[in-house]
Amino acid sequence: MQDSDQGLPGFEGALDGSGLTVAIVQARFNDAITTSLASACMAELSVLGVPAEAIRHVTVPGALEVPLALQALAESNDYDALIALGCIIRGETYHFELVANESGSAVTRVGLDHGIPIANAILTVENEAQAWARAEPKGRDAARVAVEMANLLKEIE
Repeated sequence: MQDSDQGLPGFEGALDGSGLTVAIVQARFNDAITTSLASACMAELSVLGVPAEAIRHVTVPGALEVPLALQALAESNDYDALIALGCIIRGETYHFELVANESGSAVTRVGLDHGIPIANAILTVENEAQAWARAEPKGRDAARVAVEMANLLKEIE
């Protein structure tokens, strides 16, 4: 582990976001939880040195709409990394699995198709209590993943 990783388990390399541009796509479904995710994410991006003017934050209705917005942002070639935020809480029907699986695979596909890192912080949880317990930590983690992966790809290129 390097000093620049702030001692965070799972993270290594430079967590310096200065000079990076990042876009966040936030699902509004379960809005209070996703807003907490977004607030923690944006606060961490600031701590990591990403200037506020280099962050674009857009919202979409739900987790299934997140990948399309990510794709449009990726196609703009204006961003070094993207972040997906959402919250899917298990209900009594198969809909949970459908939304979780489809949104997750589509987010991954956009990143691979466009060669852009996407930090996927679409929570998939059993209940609201689990969502609240994860919202802030996962929002911060998403910011760290985005910055680390953007820097790694710049280094590789």
